[in-house]
Amino acid sequence: MLKVVVDKDIPFIRGVLEKHATVVYLQGNAIAKSDLLDADALIVRTRTKCNEKLLSGTRVRFIASATIGFDHIDTEFCGRSGITWTNAAGCNSSSVQQYVAAALFHISNKLEFELATRTIGIVGVGNVGTKVADLCSALGMRVLLNDPPRERREGKGAFVRLDELLRESDIITVHVPLSTEGEDRTFHMIDERLLAMLGPKQVLMNTSRGEVADSSSLKSCLQKKGIAACVLDVWENEPAIDLELLARVDLGTPHIAGYSADGKATGTSMSVRALSRFFGLDLNEWFPANIPLPAETTIELDCATLRRQKIFCKAVCRTYDILADDQALRNAPASFEHQRSAYPLRREFPAYTVKLKNAEKNVEAALRQLGFNTTGSN
Repeated sequence: MLKVVVDKDIPFIRGVLEKHATVVYLQGNAIAKSDLLDADALIVRTRTKCNEKLLSGTRVRFIASATIGFDHIDTEFCGRSGITWTNAAGCNSSSVQQYVAAALFHISNKLEFELATRTIGIVGVGNVGTKVADLCSALGMRVLLNDPPRERREGKGAFVRLDELLRESDIITVHVPLSTEGEDRTFHMIDERLLAMLGPKQVLMNTSRGEVADSSSLKSCLQKKGIAACVLDVWENEPAIDLELLARVDLGTPHIAGYSADGKATGTSMSVRALSRFFGLDLNEWFPANIPLPAETTIELDCATLRRQKIFCKAVCRTYDILADDQALRNAPASFEHQRSAYPLRREFPAYTVKLKNAEKNVEAALRQLGFNTTGSN
């Protein structure tokens, strides 16, 4: 019978594969070669390093990662060894969009500026970066895009050089995969040289991979107040993060930007479907049923005395309290992994209906563009 080893913290998956396979649930970062000797497949997250050390001598033929990133998979070794692998590209892009929205509102309120008067530079315009660009356009921001691989494939179009983006942007947000070599190397992309190009009125956000930023250089920059604010969801050496760096950032969270229930459900579904196709099971259309809803899914807003930004802020922040995640990490950084595995329910914008009163039509249209359901009353 087919045997599948599954990271025990992948949500919605228990009971799904059992009629087709022997399923073993293990802590992701504790999965060992001895667990895989007679296993046919793995379903994991980023905490399982799928490399030669783990996989050689096992009978694993298929790996599904329920995450958008795949830098934890040694793809060259898998290719040489005949191991097929998949990731869940784009599964949590709307969740990261929601996180970035909440971060933008927090920072703009703290620094007292209107987002619609600012330029945001998006470095990496894949599934996530594209969603963030849509968000920022809906908020009335000027958007600059940098993505060298896409620019080579598609032509210059709307893309700008990184130095131009850094020079022109008030806010820089990074959404790149981790690559340690080649012309698109992103390891320590945010280094001393790049940070020196920024000024004390600019904001930096990283929700991609911790190793994209050189922690030492970033910490030094923040110590010297080289930039106005910094938002980090990802860290070098997770879960043993740099506590001094945490103390210096304006928002620090435990790698949960993509951790909405919707994103998790989609990532699990994509992994189960990929495994089903590979082994010829009957789960090609499976998706979790009955994803929990928050206690209150209606957001009532009387817009008569509210500025446009305040309307969006109230709607977004009712769906997600980013300060709660920031405070939880500051209070107990040693529980980084537990905060991820026991992350509370967060639903994305489409789970909510905004009931508007005295709202302009363009406000309702923008909320719908973000994914909210709306009902209007003028």
